[in-house]
Amino acid sequence: MKVPEMKAKNLLSTDHLAQAVKLTPLVSIDLVVEDPGGRILLGLRKNRPAQGYWFVPGGRVLKDEPLGEAFLRLTRVELGAAIPINRGDFLGVFEHFYPDNFLNRDFSTHYVVLGYRIKLSKQLQSLPDEQHGDYRWFSPGELRNHDRVHENTKAYFLS
Repeated sequence: MKVPEMKAKNLLSTDHLAQAVKLTPLVSIDLVVEDPGGRILLGLRKNRPAQGYWFVPGGRVLKDEPLGEAFLRLTRVELGAAIPINRGDFLGVFEHFYPDNFLNRDFSTHYVVLGYRIKLSKQLQSLPDEQHGDYRWFSPGELRNHDRVHENTKAYFLS
């Protein structure tokens, strides 16, 4: 399966991305990744927003990027393995509000998030370290009670 590469025309400069974050909500995909034992993969966020918290993998959808292509790109970048969108179970639409932003300038970040659960049949081989400094598998009970798991991640496990 050919995985689409990010097109340079779809990537925003830092200044343009800052303007977008300041003025509009962003659309993103969150990946609730479950191993065969029912544990959930969380990464310790290196970057703002949610820096220093355990969080599910995921990322922004780029302009003119169909959701299926965004899903393939994000699973490759965030999990090290391209997974098609039809392997994910749609959890719903969520909103994430953060008081800060990726540059730590004086404005907030608002995401409209499409949540997907991916049930793995085998363990992932290697996980990228661009966004997360560490990874850990949590049981749903552990993550609901852990003080460093971000509230937006806990929201996937409230029902």
